[in-house]
Amino acid sequence: MLEDLSRKLDEVLKRLRGQGKISEANVAETLREVRRVLLDADVNYKVARQFVDDVLRRAVGQDVLHSITPGQLIIKIIHDELIRLLGSQHVGITFAPLPPTVIMVAGLQGSGKTTFCAKLALHLKGQGRFPLLVAADVHRPAAIDQLQMLGKQIGIPVFAERGAGAVQVAERSLEHARQNARDVLIVDTAGRLHVDEEMMKEAEAVKTAIQPHEILFVVDAMTGQDAVNTAQAFHQRLHYDGAVLTKMDGDARGGAAISLRATVGVPIKFIGTGEKPEALEKFHPERLASRILGMGDIVTLVEKAQESFDEDKAVQLEAKMRKAQFTLEDFLEQLQEVKKMGPLNQVMGMLPGMHRVPDNVTVDEKALVRIEAMIQSMTPEERRRPQLLNGSRRRRIALGSGCTVQDLNRLMKQYEQMQHMMKTLSKGGKFGRMAKGMRIHS
Repeated sequence: MLEDLSRKLDEVLKRLRGQGKISEANVAETLREVRRVLLDADVNYKVARQFVDDVLRRAVGQDVLHSITPGQLIIKIIHDELIRLLGSQHVGITFAPLPPTVIMVAGLQGSGKTTFCAKLALHLKGQGRFPLLVAADVHRPAAIDQLQMLGKQIGIPVFAERGAGAVQVAERSLEHARQNARDVLIVDTAGRLHVDEEMMKEAEAVKTAIQPHEILFVVDAMTGQDAVNTAQAFHQRLHYDGAVLTKMDGDARGGAAISLRATVGVPIKFIGTGEKPEALEKFHPERLASRILGMGDIVTLVEKAQESFDEDKAVQLEAKMRKAQFTLEDFLEQLQEVKKMGPLNQVMGMLPGMHRVPDNVTVDEKALVRIEAMIQSMTPEERRRPQLLNGSRRRRIALGSGCTVQDLNRLMKQYEQMQHMMKTLSKGGKFGRMAKGMRIHS
């Protein structure tokens, strides 16, 4: 996410980082470079100019030049200003005191609006709510089918009436939600390839009919400055409460994320990080600022781990690791848990400094698939007792998994090294402290 922006900013800022003495001249020069990087990322030029001016004003005001670590202090100022620009703190959804809460979702066609509706429904379901999806996009071919398919996939009902108008569908869905004890209504409205009057009038009519408690505008983060222009046009007509940035896992340059709050004046509430229904994150300005500056996002990483890992299983696993009884069956289970956290490139991107990894160095997810296939090709007894794996068994497993015997030998070598490390830690008395620190708490 935003790796290119992170890498370019790091190149600029490393000139200051760690320097014992800097001058006002090279601070100003560095900030000019920062402004250029922001403009390259398609940040609004007024926003970029104001950001650099604010950083320079704070740097001079805090007497950075006479600080013990001036370079680090300027980077901290840039970090703080970036957080302020992005909105300072997370803003959640406003829920109605008397259900159902009505959430209207608007945006251009192709922005990921319908997929976001499903993601939001799944997110709220995970919080113990009972959402109802509403197919009020009656113009786009297969829009209703798409929402119904997504609803079935995540186990959430979809209200749809083919042949009815958008306003009628929205009004009737509200009554349906009340009758069926659904406490959140998520209304997917129609989009177009470009902003047009017909679409805006229909959206306004739907808003008037259902009086939503929350209006969310969905915008494709890959469209850069155009995203901001579209967001302004929608806000003038709908006065929405928050924005959603989708496709942040793609080639998003970052301009939309940085410019949106400053130009439109509404908070970003969610970001989409993939196609899967689970690929939705709450927007935390301080976390995105840290990612942009290459500081990682350990908090989100831990939250993803908490969502993916079963605490009871983690405790059982800790006990096995203490006794060095970690089997290939346990390893397979942990591998499958890690995969639930999302694409490994995204997970690795939350670690500090990962933006410095060269573009041609990537996480080979196919290697994990091969490992999974090899372990699954073993019998339960072989997974528990790898010492049974003689030559003929290894050939059978390699053939069954589509891998080579050499691949299997490498896996077993790594497994033996891991077992040896666990035994060493257990004997040394260090494992208890390490495992305690690794345990995930809810």
